[in-house]
Amino acid sequence: MSRNLIIVESPTKAKTIRKMAGSHYKVVATVGHVRDLPKSKLGIDTENNYEPKYINIRGKGPIIKDLKKEAKKAGKVLLATDPDREGEAISWHLTHILDMDPNENVRISFNEITKDAVKKGIKNPRPIDMELVDAQQARRILDRLVGYKISPLLWKKVKSGLSAGRVQSVVLKIICDREEQIGEFEPSEYWTIMAKVLKNRRFLEAKYAGILEGDRIKSVELDSKEAADAVLKRLDKEYFTVHDVQKGSRKRRTLAPFTTSTMQQEANKRLNFSTRRTMQVAQRLYEGITIPGEGSVGLITYMRTDSTRISAQVVEKTKDYILSNYGKEYSNPSTWSKKKENTQDAHECIRPADVTRTPYELKDSLGRDEYRLYQLIWSRFVASQMTAAVYATQKVKLLSKKEVFQLNGNTLTFDGFLRVLPSKDQKDKEIPALEKGEKLKVKDILPEQHFTQPPARYNEASLIKLLEELGIGRPSTYAPIINTLLARYYVVMEEKRFVPTELGETVNGLLTEYFPMFVDEDFTAKMEHSLDAVAEGDIKWQDAVDPVYKQLMVYLEQAEKEIEKVEIRDEPTDVVCEKCGRNMVIKMGRYGKFLACPGFPECRNTKPLVEKIGVKCPKCDEGEIVVKRSKKGRKFYGCDRYPDCDFVSWDRPIDETCPKCGSILTERDTRKGKRIKCHNQECDYVKWEKSDDGEK
Repeated sequence: MSRNLIIVESPTKAKTIRKMAGSHYKVVATVGHVRDLPKSKLGIDTENNYEPKYINIRGKGPIIKDLKKEAKKAGKVLLATDPDREGEAISWHLTHILDMDPNENVRISFNEITKDAVKKGIKNPRPIDMELVDAQQARRILDRLVGYKISPLLWKKVKSGLSAGRVQSVVLKIICDREEQIGEFEPSEYWTIMAKVLKNRRFLEAKYAGILEGDRIKSVELDSKEAADAVLKRLDKEYFTVHDVQKGSRKRRTLAPFTTSTMQQEANKRLNFSTRRTMQVAQRLYEGITIPGEGSVGLITYMRTDSTRISAQVVEKTKDYILSNYGKEYSNPSTWSKKKENTQDAHECIRPADVTRTPYELKDSLGRDEYRLYQLIWSRFVASQMTAAVYATQKVKLLSKKEVFQLNGNTLTFDGFLRVLPSKDQKDKEIPALEKGEKLKVKDILPEQHFTQPPARYNEASLIKLLEELGIGRPSTYAPIINTLLARYYVVMEEKRFVPTELGETVNGLLTEYFPMFVDEDFTAKMEHSLDAVAEGDIKWQDAVDPVYKQLMVYLEQAEKEIEKVEIRDEPTDVVCEKCGRNMVIKMGRYGKFLACPGFPECRNTKPLVEKIGVKCPKCDEGEIVVKRSKKGRKFYGCDRYPDCDFVSWDRPIDETCPKCGSILTERDTRKGKRIKCHNQECDYVKWEKSDDGEK
């Protein structure tokens, strides 16, 4: 009796499913897409209702041959590609290659790769969902039309190798617009006044709030030294009086389980993972990890989802787990089923396939990245089913004549969901009990000057959050978009934030002027609505494509006539090429600027661009500290006499010495402010400076 055949995309997924499906099934992998539009030409018949001309992907011949061979001898063929639009399209392409009827029950899907889910999927095959396929086709064809029509114009007018994309170009504009805001920003001066008062041999810090007028506090604008000095003159420098004490409690509610976007953001903030790295690790956790004694097991549900929904059965199972391990007071079951606008809600949230598989139990079976991401997913999911954390709060107003200072304290009285998902800002700020009318000795009053800061450049987490809020792209597309912008050198990463290059700003300027619709945030978001409407069967995919293509052609005709050749000149330097004698120029590469000989291709000499920071090397006292980059593009600091001197530091050295041991000090900007610490690892000297924008 011939065995049935199950086809998936990934060899790892095939390995995991193989033992779950049983001996009656053979499981093979396509290793991704098997058909696509040709790379060498447009591949879309714009005169014939945008008919795509798909071809078998080059290099996939042997795989396709094996698939046909296995399908011919199989009793039944089931297509088990990923449960999303892309997976549906791959299955549809397979029906063409294997001469299958897409209207028959040939498609199976499951949100998690567990034995029960796989068995249930096999028992419930269905036809190919052509509405999902059409939505994928519409996106693919739109991206192809925009990319293949605008990119050649950029090659002709700017330089070869450039690209424009339907979503990529909008994201580039967002980054360039932020850089323009930073450049145009004019800082404003402001002052703060902090008072240190003494209570039970303990110093408490209170912040100036304004003048007491009756029962309300009138704020005072401290926009100059004179304004701050005027307040200082009015203060009693000896004692402050406790004017009011408000005691209460507040609840800190738990967070929803992960969607693709929130997982990417949290992995970036907590684990320092790039979007691409997060998705690669999540893919491995979904497709299967080898567990001793069990074989390959899928540990999480499908990692491409915009829904926080949880099935009732999983909620019940998680409730039992929390009751058994933490107690009744920690349990707060929720399906998180409220559907947000722009949410497809095709799948559940990202969660553990089995909540009883704790990160600790799996630690020996997982690599470091897999363990850290699984721990984050597991903790976030379990926390979503737990009660709020409770804090006791104390808000105190101190009076100095008519001037009011405020200090707040909070103490965690019940940890709730923080039991499994500790927060970085969870640390209590306890203050002793204070009574109204009590006098507190003033130890010090500290006025401090600040200047408002420009808006911060986007990092991966903040950019993804903005894209999701604007409805631009889909979370599954964020990683390739970011990688394309970096690969084309339109942006570079500095201090983990996106900075547009001159090339990126040039391309953005041309696109903004001549293709305004394609860099418009609202238009791009509306296109996502159109694609969703195709997936719902509300409109035909050609109706989503046609108006976009017609407007594109109008823009192209005008741009071809009006855009002059743009010349991006390399910045010359005084550094002489030791191979040919020419003055080297500064070029922009994937990891930032570098020196190159202008005689390329005859002379291919390149060298790092040395960026001095004005600090002498503390180790050899001869060299200077310069900015360097690791193989992965991470910035660090080292001596310019390397390899004769091997001084290195991840933090930026400053021209100050440690008051405890005399070694050089280094600084780093963090969320709490600027951390200044001793470079000597045996010395524990650390001091903090608050950032001017008030971030903590």
